[in-house]
Parts: sequence; structure tokens; C-alpha cells
Amino acid sequence: MTSSDRTLLPEDAKARAAARVGTSIDGTALATQDARRPALRVGLACAEFNGGITDRLLTGALDGLEEAGCDLDRSVVVWAPGAFELPVVAQKLATSEAVDAVICLGAVIRGDTGHYDFVAGECAAGLQRVQLDTGVPVVFGVLTTDTVDQALVRSEDDQSNKGRDAAETALATVAALNGVADLSGGSRVGFSVGRR
Repeated sequence: MTSSDRTLLPEDAKARAAARVGTSIDGTALATQDARRPALRVGLACAEFNGGITDRLLTGALDGLEEAGCDLDRSVVVWAPGAFELPVVAQKLATSEAVDAVICLGAVIRGDTGHYDFVAGECAAGLQRVQLDTGVPVVFGVLTTDTVDQALVRSEDDQSNKGRDAAETALATVAALNGVADLSGGSRVGFSVGRR
């Protein structure tokens, strides 16, 4: 869900761009066509703090991966104490060669102190750094809300669940990176021969 209909990508935007350039790669479209999806290995790093919200996000993420055709037996869930610790868990997963993408799930809810600002910002920055340093997609599925009610709304058991969104983002990012690798003749994300 975006904050305004005015910020949505126009339906014809990708086609207009594709008509003007030599090659256009749409990771979201590629993700829906990827026959290798059952072989995708996904790591899910989950924060125990605000764990009731994390559990709802994890259910949404697993539902989304399963509905997309991923074999969940190839996935791993790792629990960290809180959102602040998610970057180091994501880094370990990303460098392990055991996963093709990492989905980080948790909730940082504003309280009466400045703690929220430090945890939310450092978690986001750390996860971005892991992604850039490793080249492995690391998806930020950590809710940053002002209230518990806002976190509950964003983790409902329906299509609006942000854990489900994080799974879709992981699949689309892997597909986009593989599209770029195919274009450049480089190595693909995941699906390596001889690896589980």
C-alpha cells in the first residue's frame, strides 16, 4: 500500500521505458515466470522482540513463498533477539552460500524514549549494508510504526500482510538480478550446481 494513488507507478510506465531503451528488465514480471523458483533458497531472519507481530509477518512471508511455488524445505528461519541484531544474522545467512535471498522480519514500535529512532535506523542501515556488501538480496520486512495497532494492521492474515510483501520483493529482486546477469553474461543469483 502506498501513501497516495498519485505515487503509484503508472500502468504503462514500464512499457514506455522499454520502448525507449535497448533492454528493459522487469523483476516483478520475471518473478512470476521463473521456472526455477522451487529451487530458490530463502533465509528468514526474525526478531523475537515484538514477536507476536513477527510471527504474523513470518506466516505471511511463508504463505507468499509457498503460493509462489517455492519449496519451503529449502528455506531456513533464524531467530534473533531483536531488530537491532537482524543485520548480523542477515550477514551470516548471506555469506553462508546456503541462501539466495534473505527476508528480515520484525517490528520496531515507537515508545516514550528515543530508543525507536536508534533501533529502526540502525537496523535499516545494517541490512542495506549487508545487501550491498554481499550482492545477496536482503529484504527489509521490519515494520516501523508509531503504535501497536498500526503494526497489527500491517500484519493481518490477508494480502496486505507486509511479510507477504517482503516475500514478493525477494522473488522479484532475485529475478531482476538474474535478468541483469543473463544480459551481462555474469553469474546468476542462486541455483548453483552442487549446492543445496
